Amino acid sequence: MRPPVTGSAALRQFALDPDFTHLNHGSYGATPLALLDAQDRWRRALERNPTRFLSRELVDMARVQTGRPGEGPELLRHAAEAVAAEFGGAAGDYVFVPNTTAGINAVVAGFPLAPGDRVLLLGPHYSAVGATLRAACARTGAVLDVVPLPWPAIRDEGVTQAVAAALTPRTRLAILDHVTSSTATVMPVTDLARLCRERGAAVLVDGAHAPGMLPLDIPAVGADWYVGNMHKWICAPKGAAILWTAPDRQDATRPQVVSHGAGGGYTDRFDVQGTLDPSAYLTVPDAIAWCRDQGGPALREHGRRTALAMTGMLAAELGTEAGPPPAMTGMMRLVRLPDRFGPADAVAADRLRRRLSAEHRIEVVALPLAGALWLRLSAFLYNEVEDAGLLLRALERVPAGG
Repeated sequence: MRPPVTGSAALRQFALDPDFTHLNHGSYGATPLALLDAQDRWRRALERNPTRFLSRELVDMARVQTGRPGEGPELLRHAAEAVAAEFGGAAGDYVFVPNTTAGINAVVAGFPLAPGDRVLLLGPHYSAVGATLRAACARTGAVLDVVPLPWPAIRDEGVTQAVAAALTPRTRLAILDHVTSSTATVMPVTDLARLCRERGAAVLVDGAHAPGMLPLDIPAVGADWYVGNMHKWICAPKGAAILWTAPDRQDATRPQVVSHGAGGGYTDRFDVQGTLDPSAYLTVPDAIAWCRDQGGPALREHGRRTALAMTGMLAAELGTEAGPPPAMTGMMRLVRLPDRFGPADAVAADRLRRRLSAEHRIEVVALPLAGALWLRLSAFLYNEVEDAGLLLRALERVPAGG
């Protein structure tokens, strides 16, 4: 694989506004122009003959309705084969969902919880996942246990000890982040999954940030379910995520929408979801190939190295600290801001984020954490260490209080 093209030369591959410094790839991703073109080709293929495309080519509805072997190309299953080739396992264990939150909802909605059962969640957690689990517990009478993880003094062994202490004989389900959203920490998810399953808890891994950021063999993680976004670090169009389900869990795993594939198996139930635009799903193989063409492991290493260098430089200049530790860092990392930027609350964080965007043309995540304000910097192909210098100069011009 050739070395990746980085910095401003890489930025030209994207539709991103070149007048901005983009340090927030981790929230929404960015789709290269080549992949937007690929998605448009799928949309045009659909519109040339919607009946044929949706009822025979995307999924062969005659096969779904009669159970007889199909004649169509089954394009969604071809896309799933590319996913399996990249992330391990069998194509029949993968289905597509619009985003990680949708996949988590599908799993949680079908999981049998009873009054007094306990559900484990790592903290601080992604807000949509917390809302999903609180709703499920309110509906079933189960109890949500949020495990607070140390920050910024976080280490693999500390995470494992905290989870071990929180597990109870009534813990039925554990939701584990592979890479935490708020603290950008790469978790020892294989060890945690093994621990939880040994204690009798089913394991759902929230891998929203892992595909494309980390080397990844999903079945080897040892979970019962794994959900991951394709629109972040794989750079597929928005609205594409994958749900992997262990074979012994597939009968009980169903989408939130009951549609024409309801009487079929695991893949039919998810593949047949009415007249939805499937172009983001069908572009996933192109996105996987694009990332590989950009260097694959070298792309990931550029992002990791740049995230470490940017946050290390900022911490030194600001007289603060960066985290997580390098061994738990992927392609994004946090740096603590000095106290002069305001109180450690969501209002101050939002005010600072908006000011950096509107006045300095820098997009970056600001968040309150552990009694301070922090910035979360993402590093992708189009980022270089010099971007942190632009951010530092902008911070120097922000008045006290943010």
